[in-house]
Amino acid sequence: MTIEYIPVSGDGRLWAEKAGDGAPMVLLHGSVHDSRLWDGVFPELARHRTVIRYDARGLGRSTPPTAPFRFEDDLLAVLDHFGVERAALVGLSMGGEVALDFTLEHPARVRSLTLVGASAGGHDWPRSPELDAYAAADREGDAARLAERELTLWASLGDRAPGYATICDMVTENAKVRAAAEKGHARFGDVGAVELLDRVTVPTTVVVGDHDHPEIGVIARRLAEGIPGARLEIVAAADHYLPLRAPERLLDVVLAD
Repeated sequence: MTIEYIPVSGDGRLWAEKAGDGAPMVLLHGSVHDSRLWDGVFPELARHRTVIRYDARGLGRSTPPTAPFRFEDDLLAVLDHFGVERAALVGLSMGGEVALDFTLEHPARVRSLTLVGASAGGHDWPRSPELDAYAAADREGDAARLAERELTLWASLGDRAPGYATICDMVTENAKVRAAAEKGHARFGDVGAVELLDRVTVPTTVVVGDHDHPEIGVIARRLAEGIPGARLEIVAAADHYLPLRAPERLLDVVLAD
């Protein structure tokens, strides 16, 4: 196992961990998360793959942005740093969106794609009081309220389901810094990924928990239907934090490729 800080644009550094041997796999977390999201699967994956996880810019142990940046460019920097020509990408939530966008931009660098409870560029979310309250807490930079809304809305199985202690610590810490990371991220292009799904040519698996937010289920089906040859896996007893709620099931899915 090696831990490194990878240089990226704007004098930034990404905390990254690499372990194991075999075909390379990179794990990408969501927007109020860090690499702890993968604690339940990382050691076992390292028995079968060369597996890399890292904290996205401005989250976890990575440095905050000092200039506009792209999460996709940071992923490219990670691959180049470790000398990985082609990798399997496994992304959750925002990490899934980044993995999908990266695949569309750099198809030669991707071996396969696993989208777990993924968001997707260009998908129009419906309005709801719960989502509006979440967005307001985020917009106002209220870290305590954002963490509370995140845990209520996205960790819906609560504190009696597996992984809650890790989820709570991770969310509470990253809610304090999420705003800087989000504001620093520069989005380019007028066409969202949902309009380009037929251009994805790598083997793709879409995974969603049966207790995830209903709109994530809508996105999952949209991805599975739009990406040629994609398969959909619905995991029981899992909310949005599927890698910590049902790690064994996710391992089965990921290692089946």
